[in-house]
Amino acid sequence: MKNLSSGIHPTLPTKQTLKHQGDRLEIPSAAARCEWDFSLSTVVSSSANAAVSDALGSIEFDPSNTVVATGGIARKIRIYSLNSLLPEDNIQLLTRGEQNDTAFLDHVNACSFYICTPAKLSSLRWRPGSGGRLLGSGDYDGVVMEYDLERKLPVFERDEHGGRRVWSVDYSHWDPFVGASGSDDGTMQMWDPRCGGEGGECVAKVQPAAARSSVCCVEFSPFGDSLIALGCADRMAYAYDVRKMVEPLHVLEGHTKTVTYVRFVDAQTMVSAGTDGCLKLWNMSDCGLIRTCKGHLNSRSFVGLSVWRHGGLLGCGSENNQVFVYDKRWDEPICARGLEPMARPGFGHAFVSSVCWRQVQEDHCTLLAGGSDGVLQVFVGTKIS
Repeated sequence: MKNLSSGIHPTLPTKQTLKHQGDRLEIPSAAARCEWDFSLSTVVSSSANAAVSDALGSIEFDPSNTVVATGGIARKIRIYSLNSLLPEDNIQLLTRGEQNDTAFLDHVNACSFYICTPAKLSSLRWRPGSGGRLLGSGDYDGVVMEYDLERKLPVFERDEHGGRRVWSVDYSHWDPFVGASGSDDGTMQMWDPRCGGEGGECVAKVQPAAARSSVCCVEFSPFGDSLIALGCADRMAYAYDVRKMVEPLHVLEGHTKTVTYVRFVDAQTMVSAGTDGCLKLWNMSDCGLIRTCKGHLNSRSFVGLSVWRHGGLLGCGSENNQVFVYDKRWDEPICARGLEPMARPGFGHAFVSSVCWRQVQEDHCTLLAGGSDGVLQVFVGTKIS
């Protein structure tokens, strides 16, 4: 077993200058500094003899932040309780600000239960207002499904993307029955299961790019407004007002390759990630580029993006098998952690494929990272006083 117990290492800031982005002047941030102390709490892996790919494409905390769902290539939704991923001894050490020992677990023993799915999964999202009971998914066959976790059965299915892969699903926060999906068919579709037939009625459909470039990510604003953001393979990010979907409210141009993720940081700020190896923070009031964050490696894969809104931290993966943490105030990562792949045949080049912050308002934080080798790792951080 490789030694994974070393801490996350702060990165060193470099001298910064003014940067021009098209017609905009990007103002550099102050030198980055790490105000957090991170450690690896738990590693969850499959049997070393497992021959089936188990890349984790999506990790999601439920609304209570006590249950975790993962999905990916293995055609399984795994459900974990946070207590199983964070041993009680580690929680007590975290509360006291002391270093914990890394716990090594097996997926079979760590997860509460799993649900087999008909296709590989690219996206998961809990439906707001369901009490953590309903979980939506998007899959490689172009199907959106919703699962009742108490019954462990699918209760909703929508196949309206022509068999093209669904990259992302999300639910509205102002009307949690309304969902959206983005697909390789070049469209973002919004639906309402209360309307129409078995698959719900499509209440809106947009094709952001004339060339039908893939819609790689969709996210409704969680701040009570009517915005929905999209990331596309045409190198653009878009924001629409769901009350008027005829044309985008904002077009955010700056990435040089596919925009793989979009996330709302706060009511006025959005972050986008691309396979150009950049995170870009945008001011949604004037479409201005606030800053570009660089440090991780990303030229072809989906490596995950998550925002811890209370702490103002951004987490993403990297194709060199590292987890990177950025502070929204600075251009460079405040810390990066190299992940050693577990010894499994056929997984020589692993990379971080998904990340998720626990959304709690505390002075300690939890970041989960999933790998292309199927390994789930749990990091905990405490604020440096």
